[in-house]
Amino acid sequence: MESPAEILPGVIFYSYLSSEKKEKACIWNHHTLVMQVSGQMVLETSEQNLTISAGEVLLIHKNQLGTLTKTPEPGGYYETIVISLQEDLMRKIFLEDKMDVVCKYTGAPNLVIPNDDFLKGYFQSIIPYARNSGAAMTDEMGLLKVKEGIKLMLLAVPELRNFLFDFSEPFKIDLERFMLSNYQFNVPVEEFSKLTGRSLSGFKRDFQKTFGMPPRKWLQEKRLNEARHLIENKNKKPSSIYLDLGFESLSHFSHAFKKKFGKAPTLGL
Repeated sequence: MESPAEILPGVIFYSYLSSEKKEKACIWNHHTLVMQVSGQMVLETSEQNLTISAGEVLLIHKNQLGTLTKTPEPGGYYETIVISLQEDLMRKIFLEDKMDVVCKYTGAPNLVIPNDDFLKGYFQSIIPYARNSGAAMTDEMGLLKVKEGIKLMLLAVPELRNFLFDFSEPFKIDLERFMLSNYQFNVPVEEFSKLTGRSLSGFKRDFQKTFGMPPRKWLQEKRLNEARHLIENKNKKPSSIYLDLGFESLSHFSHAFKKKFGKAPTLGL
């Protein structure tokens, strides 16, 4: 079985690992529900740093960038059940159940959900499908499972309806603040535009006005200047920082660094 494995394609996933893994530039386009079966997960975004352990449930808000660090339990595995709460399904549930949203959600973007007996039982019912690759979950069964999970969350925390059923389009957020907080993530410019609530052309136009240069050039400059600061002032090794600054490989980072500053990063400046 590959990890992550799809229990219901595009909706319910099972992830397992036997060694620690750090994933950079995770993008959540939909609200996402995570049940930590075993091991520990650390979520880092520009606004929050959250850790969840076995038995805990995390709700991640849509339209975010972040980093995940996955750590297996000693002598065991890292296991999670991940449910993507896709907007089409959320709209369907909203209409079928005639729900209402009292006000726009303004709380923390990521929440640890109280894991009561009902939610524990709910996730336990999914685990057999996750651990047995031959087990079949039909689309109908899978969608019923997603609906069940949503309703159990609302029973535990009723005010989550404002979180889950906010279908407004991402409004234009402060581009300068967002980019200064998220420049290190190696994602396409197209994703940055979506996450700031802009079309690609609008993003490029606003970016030029804000920073005085195109996005790709600014990202390269910002990452290299930060790398120089970390090497010169924090005694960081190039091999320990290039991934965290959005470079795909050490050789790519070294080449770009030398081109800008005239010396390889290992030589100092």
